[in-house]
Amino acid sequence: MNGIELRKAQSDEAEEVSAVALRSKGYWGCSDAFLAACRAELTFTPEQCRSGALIVAESDRCIVGFYLLDGSPPEGELAALFVDPVWIGAGVGGALLRHALTKAAELGFRCLVLDADPGAESFYAKYGAETIGSVASGSIPGRQIPQMRFDLT
Repeated sequence: MNGIELRKAQSDEAEEVSAVALRSKGYWGCSDAFLAACRAELTFTPEQCRSGALIVAESDRCIVGFYLLDGSPPEGELAALFVDPVWIGAGVGGALLRHALTKAAELGFRCLVLDADPGAESFYAKYGAETIGSVASGSIPGRQIPQMRFDLT
């Protein structure tokens, strides 16, 4: 992970963050129609970027991944975690997730829930998340996705 810096996002990075999310979602072999249906859900705002809860991984002044924490202690949500496909497998996702879990614990969260892409369920499980059920996709009617939980205590 040489050359990767984790830092708070800035409001003018919303477009770049959103593009990373869409490319990351496409990594799982999604069709163009599927990605178009997900576009609104994968669009991040300048307000979210400047909130301090959206953390980016940066290399050579390019955003290569990010995560977003949401909620109020004691229970929060890992609302997003995306890695640019070029960087998948290089340790960026693990570094972002470990940072998110540490930060959440420091903020007083006892657990974090997340709605996982089915392709990423094993990634989260490797770091200790437990699948607790399924929820309806926010973008695709009739699609169910895994809901998972990290216990931080």
